Amino acid sequence: MDAERFLKHVEAAPWYRGQIAGVRKLPAREASCAEPQHTLPSPLRRMLRQAGIERLYVHQAQAVDCAAREQDFVVVTATASGKTLCYVLPVFESTLRNPRSTALFIYPTKALAQDQLRVLEELKGTCPGVDAMAGTYDGDTPPELRRRLRDSGALILTNPDMLHQGILPNHGRWSRFFGNLRHVVLDEVHTYRGLFGSNVANVLRRLRRVASHYGAEPRFVCSSATIANPAEHAERLTQRPMRLIDEDGSPAGTKYFVLWNPPRLGRFAGRRSPLTEAVTLMRELIKDDIQVIAFSRTRNGTERLLKSCRKELAGLSPRLAEAVQAYRGGYLPEERREVERKLPTRELLGVVSTNALELGIDIGSLDACLVVGYPGTIASTWQQAGRAGRGTEESIVFLIAQNAPVDQYLMHNTQYLFEKSPENAVTDPDNVYVALGHLRTAVHELPVKEEESDLFGEYTEALLGLMEEHRMARRIEDRWYWTGQGYPASKVNLRSISDTTYTIMDREKDRVVGTVDETGAFSQVHDHAVYLHAGETYFVEELDVDNKIAFVRAEELDYFTQAMTEASIRIDERSEMRTKQWRVSETGLAPVTVTSTVTMFKKVKFGSRESIGYEELDLPPRDLQTLAWWSLPPEAALRLTRKYGREPAEGLVGIANVLTEVVPLFVMCDPVDIGTVVDSSNLDSPTLFVFDKYPQGMGFSEKAYELTERIMQAVVELIHGCECRTGCLSCVGAATPPSAFSAVESGTRGNIPDKEAALVLLHHLLEMEPYVPKYAPPSEDSPAAAPEPRRRLPRKELPARVEKNIRDQLQ
Repeated sequence: MDAERFLKHVEAAPWYRGQIAGVRKLPAREASCAEPQHTLPSPLRRMLRQAGIERLYVHQAQAVDCAAREQDFVVVTATASGKTLCYVLPVFESTLRNPRSTALFIYPTKALAQDQLRVLEELKGTCPGVDAMAGTYDGDTPPELRRRLRDSGALILTNPDMLHQGILPNHGRWSRFFGNLRHVVLDEVHTYRGLFGSNVANVLRRLRRVASHYGAEPRFVCSSATIANPAEHAERLTQRPMRLIDEDGSPAGTKYFVLWNPPRLGRFAGRRSPLTEAVTLMRELIKDDIQVIAFSRTRNGTERLLKSCRKELAGLSPRLAEAVQAYRGGYLPEERREVERKLPTRELLGVVSTNALELGIDIGSLDACLVVGYPGTIASTWQQAGRAGRGTEESIVFLIAQNAPVDQYLMHNTQYLFEKSPENAVTDPDNVYVALGHLRTAVHELPVKEEESDLFGEYTEALLGLMEEHRMARRIEDRWYWTGQGYPASKVNLRSISDTTYTIMDREKDRVVGTVDETGAFSQVHDHAVYLHAGETYFVEELDVDNKIAFVRAEELDYFTQAMTEASIRIDERSEMRTKQWRVSETGLAPVTVTSTVTMFKKVKFGSRESIGYEELDLPPRDLQTLAWWSLPPEAALRLTRKYGREPAEGLVGIANVLTEVVPLFVMCDPVDIGTVVDSSNLDSPTLFVFDKYPQGMGFSEKAYELTERIMQAVVELIHGCECRTGCLSCVGAATPPSAFSAVESGTRGNIPDKEAALVLLHHLLEMEPYVPKYAPPSEDSPAAAPEPRRRLPRKELPARVEKNIRDQLQ
């Protein structure tokens, strides 16, 4: 395609209203090849020739040499750069040397495992001597094929959930496989972060332990999208030293990256829906015979975009309307396979997808990509953008912004996406609440030896003692043996930390939609909430707290709900508090107890993020023991703010709202993973707290504490970049997605917080030129400052200690 010609066409169109906020031309890159020092066996060289590969890219050659030296490594290169060969070559060579050797391939999704199985089978067919049985072992695998794979399989493709619940606890039936295990391939490691990543790290601890029991010590081969800490992250997951391979030798065509900001509906109003903009761009691209993929964050958005796009194209040509299809979870496998088959042959000119096509499923080369709304991480943005321009062809990518703080930050800081990734993948495998479930499962799998007393972190031995008290384990000489009841792996959800689980039930279809822990239940599936699951929207008819069931019905809705919480925070152990001087203020990290009560919720429009109503709730308070990063502004900053007639707490609440959106730019978490409180009772002055919404913390606030300077710089840039006067939903009044905590936890008035007060404080904290407010404080009776309904204060409860919580879980 000719990207420059298309952009000129867009700018000359009558519907164009200056949406292009920036264009970055990424130059073409020639292939960089190298010969590995290690000589590959002749069957592998023949396989490469038959695939049309005369020389390996430099990163592939480095991977071959690392494997030959028996080093664990992580490959970080672009989408479609040939990462598959980085692990297929070592695995096949091992099979050629020892036909009994086995390999375990772990993928984050079943669809990706199925796609990679096809690649493996094709390569096996051209490699004499590699006739090992390969197959996917997951929830869709028929019982007879499962038995055959256990008995004879050598190349097993699975996912963390099946490894955790289906394979490791039944390792005795896999003794042949584990005894010959030479390689573990961990694909897309950047997706294993936060709570999920912490659980996966513990599953891998158990995997290494079982393999060792059968006399094997497999090598780990990892791949990752571009993040700030790929080697550190892979080492944290696998507990193995990693060699980083990040010199991408694959060729790339010229790519034009367009930042597209929908026009405002009024001078200080919201912006036009990004879906509307996407429909227009898709129509113009397909009309010009340019093949395009559009990514939407929800299934509902995917279907709306497909329907609107087909309607627009039908007016031009029925053939063009039929050349657009959707691809998402919930479709039958044969429907998804049809899309995968038609895209490379150009039978389809457009596909609308959730992030189901973000990962490495092969769909051929596309000309253009529309990313409808910032996907949540920079890594995901580039994964989706990589779907356009495979090979050396020219391509174009549009990032279409929502009316959300981070989206608008990217529109006003056009260089940000193209600098070195600031995102740090964070996990905390030693979190005792996470480790406990895996320790129970590990003891059930194999007796725990005395020398393994730090296997699941420094509290392993203490946890074993508590298990012994509750008759789940018994120590005999130097080992602990399982004496509990049931199947402990079934009680560990890799995506949840709570033992108290609520079932989400579709009443009309009489089926389980999903599960959620108690924190999530109160904030996400309370009465009349809108629950988002796999891209679908569900209306919650009732939350039955006694029976722990949320009754929902599927419904197409154009809004989401945001739980609003009254919260108080208390620093628990001052002796464990870390502090440092940051510029003119003091900041620290401390163990805290957050007492919160969900008192009401607001309804927020998708796209415009306009608030369309409130509803009160009556739910009990909850205590959370976690970690918090706090920042204490100096008295001089507070005096300066009051000098201009502003309230410092209002400014801090505004900063807190923005932090909820900005912290995920640096720490790969979702806004719902962190909470904020503005409080004066702990440090005798208004203090801003950012805390993890997981017991004992998950590492998010700790990483934010380390990155205080960069995060605060981003906050002030975001607020300055917003065109509003005194605060709006795109900056200090951010309406974040549904969560258990929000900025109203500060207990201040319910207005959109004061942007000018936030800027006075930030300029002082960052030692910038003093900020002088340009506008008067918002009036209490102005439309923007209409008060929300009155919220009752939470009942204060004494905090429970960690040991008591563990005892309760074991009871």
